[in-house]
Amino acid sequence: MDHLRANGFRVKSVAVEDTAVERKRRGIPENLGGCHTGIVDGYAIEGHVPAREIKRLLAERPAAAGLAVPGMPQGSPGMESPTPQRYNVLLVSKDGRHSVYARY
Repeated sequence: MDHLRANGFRVKSVAVEDTAVERKRRGIPENLGGCHTGIVDGYAIEGHVPAREIKRLLAERPAAAGLAVPGMPQGSPGMESPTPQRYNVLLVSKDGRHSVYARY
């Protein structure tokens, strides 16, 4: 959340009992799950998605459920590491299919 705040987003934390339920409700398949599910302008933001890609999503406004970074890759926002992993930011369609939106 610090990464998002540092990039101009207003963030409100809401604890939920079961994140899998929230993911499903927002159209994010379980296999794309991360540790956080956020909502911005109707889009689901799953996992450690860089603010740059959220801003791009909001500018482009694709017909999609949202963005996902499955798991917790080292080097993603909030998971800073001297040995970052390569990871993909996925654009998740409303039917659950996904494609690579950005590579890190």
